[in-house]
Amino acid sequence: MLGILLVIMLVLFSLNIPVAFVLLIMSAALTVYCGLDLMTLAQRVVGGMNSFILLTVPFFLMVGSVMNKGGITERIFRFATALVGHIPGGLGHVNVMASIIFAGMSGAAQADAAGLGQIEIEGMVNAGFDKGFSAAITAASATIGPIIPPSIGLVIYGALGGVSVGALLLAGVIPGLIMGVFLMIAVYIISKRRNYPVHPRASLKELAASFREAVWALLAPVILLGGIFSGSFTPSEAGAIAALYSIIVSAFVYKELTWSDIPEILKEILVANAGIMLLIGAAAPLGWLLNWQGVPQALAQSLLTLTSNKWALLLLINLFLLIAGMFMEGTAIMTILVPLLLPVVTALGVDPVHFGVIFVLNLQIGGLTPPFGVLSYIVCIIAKLSLWELMKDMWPFLIALVVALLVVTFSPTLVLFLPRLALG
Repeated sequence: MLGILLVIMLVLFSLNIPVAFVLLIMSAALTVYCGLDLMTLAQRVVGGMNSFILLTVPFFLMVGSVMNKGGITERIFRFATALVGHIPGGLGHVNVMASIIFAGMSGAAQADAAGLGQIEIEGMVNAGFDKGFSAAITAASATIGPIIPPSIGLVIYGALGGVSVGALLLAGVIPGLIMGVFLMIAVYIISKRRNYPVHPRASLKELAASFREAVWALLAPVILLGGIFSGSFTPSEAGAIAALYSIIVSAFVYKELTWSDIPEILKEILVANAGIMLLIGAAAPLGWLLNWQGVPQALAQSLLTLTSNKWALLLLINLFLLIAGMFMEGTAIMTILVPLLLPVVTALGVDPVHFGVIFVLNLQIGGLTPPFGVLSYIVCIIAKLSLWELMKDMWPFLIALVVALLVVTFSPTLVLFLPRLALG
């Protein structure tokens, strides 16, 4: 059954039918095959979107949009420059550090690439860095956004898999920092070889001044995670708190967000959220039908005949997800595969929180790889580069991220340290 569905899916994709409609067509076909009323399909679509935790998604989308319009991204970049701009590789390290800070408020890779990207690429090129290198590290560092909390990807995984979103958000902190470290190592090695310029070391006075300007952005993750784990608000409410906080800072502290910006921000949020929710709703009946027919259990048995070693299985899943990420959008992959793969890995003793971080990290790397790599296309538009020109400079960063993925895969203790510390 799964093989037939995969063939149907590939045929529909080849006809350029949008992913959400492909999922609905497959669900309708399977509903009829199972002898069920099509009303079941409609009920499952609505039920898939009827999750309280998904209320977080539009609010985190709003945060990223408001930060870009309200001057927060520029202040983050200036602070990161003062902090690490003097290390060999200069603005390359600034690029990574700015993404780590931005990730603490936004939670979306596309928001990072589109918002910080313009500032980062222009600043690096003007300082003497190659445009391809500047664009490549901008796209690669944007993958940190959905790993460090808040994270839209981890929220969606939690909703699909019934996994604690609070634990997932905490679990993303250390892996996100690991990604940053490996990317900065790659920047350092390449910059030494190419003799890229180094930004002058900032004085303590300059560092303090840039910190004062960026402190409101730096406080955001502290407020969000502190509020969640003190019980002041839930992970869902944290999205609303983050959106309100970003609006207050942009409008009343920095005074760069105006009423005229609101319609454009709301339009961006509505369009992006509608696409995400349509995918989740379209995938819900398919996941339910496959589970009802025992497909996850059959898939688990098939995979277990290949190997009963959980580490070998995780390596196979990593390889599969990296390939899938080349051809499909991350949310679509998640909605299809989380219900199938999560029971398999948990049966072998893999923690669902650990697997969630592995899964989302895989999808972020997929956002860089052609032919579907959305992040790569975003920075190509910003930098006015061809995809080929970008990919010539991208491969060292892809290697760095894959190494980070392997570290995260084989170090569950690192990933689960903060959730266990906070939640017991």
